[in-house]
Amino acid sequence: MGTQLVWFRRDLRVRDHPALAEAAAAGDVLPVFVLDPAFDGAGAARTAALRTALAALHAATDGALVVRSGRPEQVIPALADEVGADAVHVSGESTPYGRARDARVERALAVPVVATGSPYAVTPGRVRKDDGTPFRVFTPFSKAWLRHGWRAPAELPASFRWVRRIEGEPLPAAPEVEADLSWASEEGALERWRAFLDDAIDDYDAHRDRPDLDGTSRLSIALKLGAVHPRTLLADLDRVAPRRSAGAQRSLRRFQTELAWREFYADVLLHHPRSAWHDFSEALRGMAYDEPGDGFVAWQEGRTGFPFVDAGMRQLHAEGWMHNRVRMATASFLTKDLHVWWPHGARHFLDLLADGDLASNNHGWQWTAGTGTDASPFFRVFNPVLQGLKFDPDGDYVRRWVPELRHLAGAAAHEPWKADDGYADGYPERILDHAAEREEALARLEAVKR
Repeated sequence: MGTQLVWFRRDLRVRDHPALAEAAAAGDVLPVFVLDPAFDGAGAARTAALRTALAALHAATDGALVVRSGRPEQVIPALADEVGADAVHVSGESTPYGRARDARVERALAVPVVATGSPYAVTPGRVRKDDGTPFRVFTPFSKAWLRHGWRAPAELPASFRWVRRIEGEPLPAAPEVEADLSWASEEGALERWRAFLDDAIDDYDAHRDRPDLDGTSRLSIALKLGAVHPRTLLADLDRVAPRRSAGAQRSLRRFQTELAWREFYADVLLHHPRSAWHDFSEALRGMAYDEPGDGFVAWQEGRTGFPFVDAGMRQLHAEGWMHNRVRMATASFLTKDLHVWWPHGARHFLDLLADGDLASNNHGWQWTAGTGTDASPFFRVFNPVLQGLKFDPDGDYVRRWVPELRHLAGAAAHEPWKADDGYADGYPERILDHAAEREEALARLEAVKR
């Protein structure tokens, strides 16, 4: 049994890791992570989350993890030669960049690449219509995804050895961020998941749209980095479901559906790689958009004068994360009120999000912009004030992130223009008239139809 090199990428864990299990069954394991220069521009939150996950993986491999900087097609073959590896084991990749990168590495290697599993419960490309074509709509995809099912979590062999004779580089420096990124690590993610599964998930269906409450798992960062596998979460949902009330079971199913959306968008990106940065649908071809200007900068900085939008953008800057309901509201504001094409917003999000996932982020943006698969109709324009009043009814979320409005009690924080002292602490006035910009968005839609 020879040495097996395991190249970690979006799978920074040792539990439920099919590629690692395959390698450990075949010989001694050299765990490797490559700091790819293609991702040198990652934001502070994502870099800090990666550092957290790598530190945990280093500990989980008993200090054997080798970190090297450089182009993977140079680093991986050199390491394989250095240890005389029999094979390079990876989790299968489905993103455009990941597939192209893996092809370059495979061409440069003298040993085989063994791909086992993927970052998804069901590997993208497996679920198809009866005629063999890929799905373009979520609901039929999710039904077929459930019928297809997934394997039980992978188990490591009872005993195997890590290869320790190779020197690596220090882990990347961890920038200071405000966010708690403890659940970017495998142990932290599992601890967060166990706590959520024991309690908050029972109210998930009712609370998942409330950014003022801690009603979501916040495991998107761990799923992005692969600190936890979605199959682990799905297995736990199946395990606890029979013991839960009917209401709690609805919440479990809702959480399962949200995981299915992540898998659907990965499948869409695999089959339609151009949709990463271009409209999936041609329905709005010819739509008139404005170039990003002062309004775009105000949106980025959280000073549009619309409290719910500004709270979300400030949370994004501070934590590298934003509640999904607020992501939709901020995306609608950019695309429908400021009339800016969605890729500008998607790029800004990816620059700052610790959980920035190309498939979920960019197709989520297209859902709001009305250009994606399963898109919200373009004429559905989110009212940024009503969104806040509905989903942050007591104004707690706004006051948490917009200190200039903390003197306004309750729902008044959403409408400072109605209070005599609403602008007393320097909050900016609204940069636009939402009603007028909604009409402008609908007029542009009618122009496209004509």
